[in-house]
Amino acid sequence: MAAECPSRDVLRRLTGRWGMLVLRVLSDGPQRFSGLRRQIGGISERMLAQTLQGLEADGMVLRRDFQTVPPHVEYALTPLGHEAATRVDTLLGWIEDTLPQIAQGWAQA
Repeated sequence: MAAECPSRDVLRRLTGRWGMLVLRVLSDGPQRFSGLRRQIGGISERMLAQTLQGLEADGMVLRRDFQTVPPHVEYALTPLGHEAATRVDTLLGWIEDTLPQIAQGWAQA
């Protein structure tokens, strides 16, 4: 809970607007950048690149460059990333299942 704890940076990257969605998509298997961008509606190239870089730095995503022309790069989850994705998927499933109840609160606000 300390303000200077490095876990806060990891938490920010995982639970930010895009981190959980990237983990969710990659849990289905390796993806190219363009495939990720197509599947995650509304994410900009810049935000996707930043999210992938952060998750890669945290050891959750592996970037594989095939060293070809044109460039071919794939992103995949590491074992740590698979573990995180499983936990994220539980939360995302709960949100989808309880969305009608959550939305009731919006109407009352």
